[in-house]
Amino acid sequence: MSLAPGTADPSGTSRSTSATIQPNILRYLVAVADERGVDLRPLLKQMGLDETLMRSAALRVSYRQGSALIRRALELTGDERLGLKVGAAQHLTAWGLLGFALMADDTLRHAIETGVKYQNLSGAMVVWSAGVDEEDDAFVIRADLPDPAMDPAVAAFLIEEAYASVVTLSRLAVDPAFAPRAVEFSFPPPRQLDLYGALFRCPVRFGTPANRMVIDPAWARIRMPGRDPVSYASTLETLDAQMASRRDQQDLLEVLEVSVAQSLPVVPSFGEQARRHATSERTLRRRLADCGTTYEALVEGVRRERVEQLLLRPELTLRDIARRAGFSDERALRRAVRRWHGTSPARLRERMRADRL
Repeated sequence: MSLAPGTADPSGTSRSTSATIQPNILRYLVAVADERGVDLRPLLKQMGLDETLMRSAALRVSYRQGSALIRRALELTGDERLGLKVGAAQHLTAWGLLGFALMADDTLRHAIETGVKYQNLSGAMVVWSAGVDEEDDAFVIRADLPDPAMDPAVAAFLIEEAYASVVTLSRLAVDPAFAPRAVEFSFPPPRQLDLYGALFRCPVRFGTPANRMVIDPAWARIRMPGRDPVSYASTLETLDAQMASRRDQQDLLEVLEVSVAQSLPVVPSFGEQARRHATSERTLRRRLADCGTTYEALVEGVRRERVEQLLLRPELTLRDIARRAGFSDERALRRAVRRWHGTSPARLRERMRADRL
């Protein structure tokens, strides 16, 4: 708002350790950080992402890589509103064929719906959805996090980047005067609010139940200046082929992992996952075996990532972490952490905090 085939590592989650995302956001992040005198290239090199790779259209990065780079950029720049600035720096050309399809679409609303449909081809790190509000006929774009326990600073960056890019690209593709009716963020209000008003040109609310952008019906219905039905249809054929080629083993793993992450502390049963995929338990188990993993290993990987995220939050006790990660008690949490890292949760927390300094 892309998936690369690969074999899952039973000790971790494919979402965090395997390449699944086109690095469009990270490319713009590096450029924006450069403008502020911060060079993120040494960190990219540590991640195995040199400049040559970053220019490759075939490159995919992981959520862990993306989150780590974003977190470090926030720390080095000291800019809490970095997500807004990265989103505002973007252009539809960064999305390749999908960007071309949006420009050739019929209306702004339909272009956004097309973007939502093919969001896995755009490098999105949020989960997009869109629809009409039945009460006032407004068009609403919603952005959710793939994992609700994500680092709060990274989460705010991703949501801000998401909506800043929607507004910026709409102005570039449709009309510089475009402005939503309202933008709502689920996180608390920041210290500085001026940039929000200047960018969105509409009321901005914080601490809301969900992240939403509300667009008036007149703007939603406006025709795209570059609309071309023939070009649009032919481009969609190519996008459909790309989507089909990526519905492979890695796609299955990511969908399952996101499902487990969003359900924690409750873990969906294997039977429930099979029903969600409209398949039998036997077939789903075979498909996971083809990926070199099991549902139990996948759940353990998601829990491991959740625990590591929660340990970075000093306000949470071990009891809180055990409960949020779906463990029966602190003892079960301690056993799991020792199995994963060979140490206690308390010592792992100290080590992780020291690594961030």
